[in-house]
Amino acid sequence: MPKPTKIITKRKKFIEVDVPLINSKVELIGNSPEEVEGRNIKLDLTRQLKGKSVEAVAQVKIENEKAIAYPKKIKLMSYFIRRMIRKRISYVEDSIETPSQESMLKIKPFLITRKRVSRIVRKTLRNKCKNWLEDYIAEKKDNEIFSDILSNRLQKPLSLMLKKTYPLSLCEIRVLEIIRPLKPEEIPAKQKPVKEEKSKELIETLDTNKEQPKLKEKTSEKPQGVLDAEAEIKKTQKKAEKIQKKQITKKEEKKK
Repeated sequence: MPKPTKIITKRKKFIEVDVPLINSKVELIGNSPEEVEGRNIKLDLTRQLKGKSVEAVAQVKIENEKAIAYPKKIKLMSYFIRRMIRKRISYVEDSIETPSQESMLKIKPFLITRKRVSRIVRKTLRNKCKNWLEDYIAEKKDNEIFSDILSNRLQKPLSLMLKKTYPLSLCEIRVLEIIRPLKPEEIPAKQKPVKEEKSKELIETLDTNKEQPKLKEKTSEKPQGVLDAEAEIKKTQKKAEKIQKKQITKKEEKKK
């Protein structure tokens, strides 16, 4: 009788994966970190966001022999949106593809107004929201944008800006997804901060003012408009005094 051959199999182990987006760790089954690379992890972030139902998809990458999961997509669940919708309201949604400093992103904002509004108001809200998001995303990296959405640092200034057009009861990002990485020539140039531009303008104005002669000191003379107003006030006061005197004399005559 031939002896039965033993099949030796390696037992798989749990590999820790860091998720910096939520500052936590997740365990995946595999033989080594290299085997886990490229996998997608689905994360339910409802507890972390205190009831806001968001599902995130993160992709595992190996850096310095450590497995790290970077966000690839976040999605606001449909039942959360259904809970927010009420009667006699209007909602605005859009789908925008815009570049960040690293990759091409697809972003879908979702707005709910406090009351029913016309088509023109909805169109202006959509256009303003699109322009603001394109400018915001063009100056930031992917991880910053994902963390800003989860911590509500993107939605708050956006809703305050749109409030000038019409007040909103909900301003959320329904979907944010990375489509593809950008080539170096496709990366948008960062805009200069407004403070630097203002400081340069002030320096230029100061330099030009040095060449111009000094302005005369302000005199204590009042403008003609103020003088005319004071004269009218004095006239009305004199008329009121005359009317009071006449009323007093009439009362005295009646007593006699």
